[in-house]
Amino acid sequence: MRKLRIVLLSAIMLLAFSSLAFAHFGMLIPNDSIILPAKKFTQFQLSFSHPFELAGMNLVKPKKFSVFYDGKESNLLPSLKKAQVMGHESFTAEYKFKRPGMYTFFMEPTPYPEPAEDNYIIHYTKTIVSAFNEGEDWNTPLGVKTEIVPLTRPWGNYAGNVFQGVVMLDGKPAPFSRVEVELYNKDSKFKAPYECMVTQEVMCDQNGVFTFACPKAGWWGFAALNTADYKIKGKEVELGAVLWIEMLPYETK
Repeated sequence: MRKLRIVLLSAIMLLAFSSLAFAHFGMLIPNDSIILPAKKFTQFQLSFSHPFELAGMNLVKPKKFSVFYDGKESNLLPSLKKAQVMGHESFTAEYKFKRPGMYTFFMEPTPYPEPAEDNYIIHYTKTIVSAFNEGEDWNTPLGVKTEIVPLTRPWGNYAGNVFQGVVMLDGKPAPFSRVEVELYNKDSKFKAPYECMVTQEVMCDQNGVFTFACPKAGWWGFAALNTADYKIKGKEVELGAVLWIEMLPYETK
């Protein structure tokens, strides 16, 4: 009996430590990356998760949830509703698009304490939506603490396209930043051949630019990681610049 308890405890610990190997991602996922005039509405999911393995974590109410349009920021925190995503505390929101153009949605979470890494995690997360097939200034930085500025248009891309972005930290390119990449495996259709393939990794060049080809249709998350120049309660802070983009399949006639 004692041996059985030891075996079970070992198995549980192994599963726990295996799950800790997966990358964390702030997630800000709309129903659509392109909004047509006939629809005008989209729903958002806000969560903190391991998107490929569909392993959620609790997300407390963010410090900020807003939309940037035509150079102005609007507060969307009042639109948040509590929800369950991947079995954990998360939020949903609905947004109505009134004018054509590019809308950048942004979430700054409350710092997340991560005992496994003995630090805090803050993922500045954004996604960019085109309303009515319009929007030109998609490479304009928001000016937040850290972010990924697209060098490839962040909507209207086919699966297989190359995506490029520049990682910004304190308003400047962050050379040689590590960027973790995962597919939101929403319907659990895919399985990684090896654990190391759950999360893809690329490095920025000396100008803070990274390049990645997205092989499948769906939502892809890019998390550029750096260490903050401050601490919270004496612990280091992981700053993540997170960007979500949708890759679409070709349609047949």
